[in-house]
Amino acid sequence: MDFNSYIRDIKDFPKEGIVFKDITPLLKDASALNEAANALFELVGNQKIDKVVGMESRGFFFAPILASKLDAGFIPVRKAGKLPYKTISEVYTLEYGEDVLEVHEDAIEHGERVLIHDDVLATGGTANAVCKLVEKMGGEIVQCNFLIELDFLNGKEKLKGYKVESLLHY
Repeated sequence: MDFNSYIRDIKDFPKEGIVFKDITPLLKDASALNEAANALFELVGNQKIDKVVGMESRGFFFAPILASKLDAGFIPVRKAGKLPYKTISEVYTLEYGEDVLEVHEDAIEHGERVLIHDDVLATGGTANAVCKLVEKMGGEIVQCNFLIELDFLNGKEKLKGYKVESLLHY
């Protein structure tokens, strides 16, 4: 399936000069959604995964589907103050400042094998912060998995030492 035809470019969103890769056309098409989930699952191969971590907010679209297909648990990583239980946090840098990500402190057991998923790998800051959170809990990162990778932003550089797989490249 040509997934590129389901990705819509939105110019100057969320700010001037940015071309946003909108995945909602893919999400609203049942066939494309199912095929994309299967293709992301295939990127994992036959690796044993205990937990799939998805980042707020668009990482929540495919991460639970992948967790189900992998017979693994799903772990949400959210912005500060959004999770109800005790959390650990990681500060990360954005192009325009800093932000904080949190995960429940009991989300991952020491030695569990973890797949990290998000919709887009851009600069790599968010994914790198999530890797740090997983490692603080003693999880073993098996792979970082993305629907889209924006190659020109070199986000993979912040994920050196981790296996990175992406379905689409721009």
